[in-house]
Amino acid sequence: MLSAREVAEVEAAVRRVAAEQILPRFGRLAAADIAYKSSETDLVTVADRAAEEELARHLTALVPGSVMVGEEGVAADPGLLAAIGGDAPAWIVDPIDGTHNFVSGSPRFTTLVALAHRGRLLASWTFAPVMDLMAVAVAGGGAYVDGQRVRVRPVPPTLRHLDVTVSPPIWWRPEERAGYHRLSAHGVALSFFDTSGLEYIQLASGRRTAMVIRWELPWDHAAGLLLHAEAGGVAMTADGGEVRIGGGNRLPFLVAPDAETARLVLSALAD
Repeated sequence: MLSAREVAEVEAAVRRVAAEQILPRFGRLAAADIAYKSSETDLVTVADRAAEEELARHLTALVPGSVMVGEEGVAADPGLLAAIGGDAPAWIVDPIDGTHNFVSGSPRFTTLVALAHRGRLLASWTFAPVMDLMAVAVAGGGAYVDGQRVRVRPVPPTLRHLDVTVSPPIWWRPEERAGYHRLSAHGVALSFFDTSGLEYIQLASGRRTAMVIRWELPWDHAAGLLLHAEAGGVAMTADGGEVRIGGGNRLPFLVAPDAETARLVLSALAD
């Protein structure tokens, strides 16, 4: 468990790296500063790489013996993923969540940092640099956004008018599209997210209710899942199990204010 001083030191490191490596490049990227990884939809920039390198240096120094599991590092060496379940504390990092937004000049991007040990989340930080929005959670210590404690929003046990956030339709596979149509037939209010970090803040703060997730890259979800859990929410896999940060989950998984709501949405998707 981290002390209050250590939690504050991590927050300071995240803010400092964003100020030095990310914000100076925001809106100023040249074509040569942007590259593709596995596909034309998987962008990486010089800011992603520089921020991850600096975060690795700061964070592993703060917790001696810890290891870095960053999005860009895993892209180069997929074997690093195994460290999430290992004996050493693991920093799970997405230097820029919402790279497409960052590249296009939208302020809707975040830096995501979580600390885990043997697959269990201990603390997390979600920072939107342009908005100067910081969310922090510590296992057993609650969820905070800009220093104010937050809670999920209770809802009645019904799908009608329930707001459910999903990925944009451009990403839907045919079988997923059919599930979303079934969900919509129940009268839910369907909306679309563009960056998981900001969406988890909305969910934890009670401004959104539920979210359907169909991918399990740990750096996209580790920080937000702890924030949401510490705000009183639940995350449930398609088979009713607990979401494992290291992967191997039955997808989709559902983030909701309570287990009954999660089961209602998952059941409607699968009918």
